[in-house]
Amino acid sequence: MDDYWANAIWSLAPTVLIGLIFWFVMRSIIRADRTERKAYSRIEAEERAKLGRERPTA
Repeated sequence: MDDYWANAIWSLAPTVLIGLIFWFVMRSIIRADRTERKAYSRIEAEERAKLGRERPTA
C-alpha cells in the first residue's frame, strides 16, 4: 500500500507543477498589463491636463 501512495504522488507531481508554473506566468502577465494600463491612463490624463481638456474629444 505504501507504493500506491508514492506512485500516486509521483504521477500527479508533474501536472501540479506545470499548473503552478502556468498560474504564475498568467498572473504575472495580467499584473503587468494592469500596471501598464494604469501608467498609460496616468500619462494620458497628464497630457489632457496640459491641453486643458478634461475628456478626450472625438
